[in-house]
Amino acid sequence: MKQLTIDISKLAPFTDAAAMTDIQEELTNSHRMLTGRTGRGNDFLGWMDLPVTTDEAILTRIIADAARIREMAEVFVVIGIGGSYLGSRAVIEALTNPFQSLLPEPGNPQVVFAGENLSEDYHARLLEMLGKREYAVAVISKSGTTTEPAVAFRLIRQHIENKYGKEEARRRIIAITDASRGALKTLADAEGYSTYVIPDDVGGRFSVLTPVALLPIAVAGFDIRALMTGAAQMRETALRSSMLAQNPCAMYAAVRNILYRQGRSTEILVAFEPVLLYTIEWWKQLYGESEGKEHKGIFPAGVTFTSDLHSMGQYIQEGRRNLFETVISIEKPSQELEVPADSHNLDGLNFVAGKRLTEINRQAELGTMLAHIDGDVPNIRIVLPALSEYYAGQLLYFFEFACALSGYTLGVNPFDQPGVEAYKKNMFALLGKPGFEKETAELRKRLA
Repeated sequence: MKQLTIDISKLAPFTDAAAMTDIQEELTNSHRMLTGRTGRGNDFLGWMDLPVTTDEAILTRIIADAARIREMAEVFVVIGIGGSYLGSRAVIEALTNPFQSLLPEPGNPQVVFAGENLSEDYHARLLEMLGKREYAVAVISKSGTTTEPAVAFRLIRQHIENKYGKEEARRRIIAITDASRGALKTLADAEGYSTYVIPDDVGGRFSVLTPVALLPIAVAGFDIRALMTGAAQMRETALRSSMLAQNPCAMYAAVRNILYRQGRSTEILVAFEPVLLYTIEWWKQLYGESEGKEHKGIFPAGVTFTSDLHSMGQYIQEGRRNLFETVISIEKPSQELEVPADSHNLDGLNFVAGKRLTEINRQAELGTMLAHIDGDVPNIRIVLPALSEYYAGQLLYFFEFACALSGYTLGVNPFDQPGVEAYKKNMFALLGKPGFEKETAELRKRLA
């Protein structure tokens, strides 16, 4: 099988061999800290070994549960926020026919998401739909007290119990949570829900290769063993060497830090396939939450081309020059479609008649890259041979390992997220949570 590669050939105007040589020692040190588990946050490195240490019995059980859910449900609701839903959504949307639900026989259950927002309209409309469909639920939370998913689960638990009765509802609810503690674990034990464990040493944004994402991906009908095999292959490459020329993860981490030190403080992840939208969203959380601290870090943004060339393209071409781009380039599509000839040729496009859309899209990618380089935007390409479970596994692990290396090279702990708590404290105070009375008064005074 082929492997993901990284192409930095178009960075020549923006960096040189000396910069690569200079940063190699830093990357070697970062690689040593990561693999030797001596860096900050080393108690959250369980994700590194998941592709090779996940018990086959767990995969077998997930596949069996997914088959059971497909028999009973038209819709599978995944309740979670951040890493508890973005990883599964990224893989499912990357591999699913975007029009699957509109086909006469849609096949596997449609996976939908709840608890990633607090919108009343969204959840009311979700419940309305669930009243007309057979469904099952996975609720994902280590603690069970994170506000957004906890609120959503209250709503959906009441709905599913009213619809099916408590006994049948218990059969349709799966909890993915802590092994021994927390509100959701306590409830799951009391109600007799089927459960899976989120390992203590795996943080949410690094949990895509745990049951958190593996169960929804399997319910959607995809091969989670192939996903893990692809991740294992990239793990082998990532661990083997810290040398930039031999390790695409190290190369990506190095180039990002070189460009950041030049004042390139915003990275735009680009895809020319619209099904990668949620891969971009997953990547944004992974890098934003891992690196954005201590007043440091590259701001992660994302676009899908060519559509966003007609919206964000102007800014990227001629706006502030604090940008660089990383393009996910897919070598081989799963479909074939040629542009037909037209005898009238009123649109003037007969010059592309007979060409596959892939060829046109590829030339758009190359033309955009050259235009942006001319506009002083450095460009990195991550080349994926195809979109499949195997290569999705490679890509996920590539980004995770590179993120850890990049964070250590930046000088931060890539595995904590202290800033996430600030909004929660204010929200709790404004909602009148007991114990926040002083903060409530202060905040309401500020808002008056």
